[in-house]
Amino acid sequence: MTTWQQLRDVKLSEYEDAADGWGKVSSSANAAKDRVDNEMLGRIRETQKGEAAAAAVRDLEQLSRNYQYIHAECGLIRTALNGLAAELAPPQRKLKRALEEAGDLKFTVNPDGSVSYPVSAVVPLAPGTGRATPGAPVPLLPGAAEGGIDRNKGRAEDIAERIADAVRSANEIDGRYAGVLRRLKTTGGLKVTEAMFADAAADTEALQRAAGKYADDADIPQGKSSADNAAWWKGLTQEQRDEYATLYPAVIGALDGLPSAVRDDSNRMVLAEAHARVQLEIDRLTEPPKTLPNPNGGYPAAIRNPAWDTWDSTLKRLTAQRKGMEAIQNRFDAPPSSRLPPAYLLGFDEKGTGRVIIANGNPDTADHTAVYVPGTKTKLETIGGDLNRMTELWSDANSEAAGESVSTITWLGYDAPQSIIPEAMEKQWAYDGSPKLNAFMDGLQTAQGGPESSHTTVIGHSYGSTVVGDASNKGHLAADDIVVVGSPGMMVGDAGDLDVGKDHVWSEAAWDDLVPAGGKAAGLGGYKWTVAEFHGIPYNAGYIQTVPSDEAFGAHRMDVDTRGHSDYWDRGSQSLKNQALVVVGRYDDVKKDD
Repeated sequence: MTTWQQLRDVKLSEYEDAADGWGKVSSSANAAKDRVDNEMLGRIRETQKGEAAAAAVRDLEQLSRNYQYIHAECGLIRTALNGLAAELAPPQRKLKRALEEAGDLKFTVNPDGSVSYPVSAVVPLAPGTGRATPGAPVPLLPGAAEGGIDRNKGRAEDIAERIADAVRSANEIDGRYAGVLRRLKTTGGLKVTEAMFADAAADTEALQRAAGKYADDADIPQGKSSADNAAWWKGLTQEQRDEYATLYPAVIGALDGLPSAVRDDSNRMVLAEAHARVQLEIDRLTEPPKTLPNPNGGYPAAIRNPAWDTWDSTLKRLTAQRKGMEAIQNRFDAPPSSRLPPAYLLGFDEKGTGRVIIANGNPDTADHTAVYVPGTKTKLETIGGDLNRMTELWSDANSEAAGESVSTITWLGYDAPQSIIPEAMEKQWAYDGSPKLNAFMDGLQTAQGGPESSHTTVIGHSYGSTVVGDASNKGHLAADDIVVVGSPGMMVGDAGDLDVGKDHVWSEAAWDDLVPAGGKAAGLGGYKWTVAEFHGIPYNAGYIQTVPSDEAFGAHRMDVDTRGHSDYWDRGSQSLKNQALVVVGRYDDVKKDD
């Protein structure tokens, strides 16, 4: 229980100083984690082999996790202390104003918060001193001296009421923060476990509830433009930025327009906590229910086992999520021999089919940026293959960039169709995904500093090209070039209908890739009055459907030396090189399909 004397005497600056100290520890731990990941681990993986090296890698990986945990927990302590000081300041000011007024009136504030005052001479036969307490009997109002003629009594009641109100507020604030601060402790030892990361997530949620008045998530822009998001972020102090990132990492990590380094830091914590949560759930499901075995193994439907089915589907879902998260971690752990730049996690969510946005190199400072939109059946579980495609493209583009910097981004920021029939034949997936792509591209351009800051290419593979087409149709797609690969159609009939202009639309399609034909069957192309030709030979005329691989569509048709629908990023292929040349703006060197 806080007393008015304690509230008066508390030095809130001491809380703020302590918060600064915890903040410095948090920042130092984050910097140390980066050094372990980017300098020490990579060097050992590259140069050392054998059991001793493997043991050193394990120890350093654990050290990195320890630093990440310290960064998160110390950040929570910093935010809790700052929030406590900030919220206690108004009731403390209210109390001090009441005490100052009592002193000016020559009233005495008693230890219990009551106020003694001299009775006015207008009250006949009254004692010389009165005593006012907070509250008043119904129906009278507190602090108003209703029904009396003594002005001093009214003033004293008002002062007593304000003192009591300030103490009540301080007690409520103290109770909220005390519970959270008691949570923020850990066990001894040098090993941060999955359970501790899961506990850190629970600590964050607890502090969100306690500190909501101090750092309210309602103050974070929602549904605003990337420019509005960036302006909000720039208007915060560094301490405020740190506290929002600590309290709401998933929200900050997903906010288009913020610097990539900020989003990466937030999303890595989201990833670590999600991996911990999933692994702990898997550990709890190691044994199937001790009832009937798998009912699909020959048992009649009449004795199906719902408990087994639930266990099996849950375990498969969790295992799939873990597989995708481990693919992301593998990209982070790439050794120096891969010659890859640092990775930036610009978006992550394990729920549903998942969301993953990863950049190779910092796109905020890149001279050339490529954003790859994958297609049908892409999900968190299978994201490893898409990440590999963009590392291959980065390597080729970097070698063609003549010393300029390159960033390639895998953008799974939408729900991709998960079946060829019927989902990949439906347009709704593109309608739902294209606004998200436009928002991301606008945010990327904002973080880069404007449309002239980086040459940007959007690459759509398979149904991803349909999403790109609809994004271009819905408004300004913040890109300079569009490359479509194995496209089933872009819902426009001519490359000139896309807002980058016909000269900046590029297409690749292998001779045995059946997706373009399938896209026409699904109606994912667009229509135009034209004569369709194949290498100059007419074969159709009228109001016909076209897809980007058709000559009539009007895109630059690039030479392809790979086969099928999925091999366009094979290392050393002309298919990959052509994409890289477009990404770095070397259009004249692109080999076209004549």
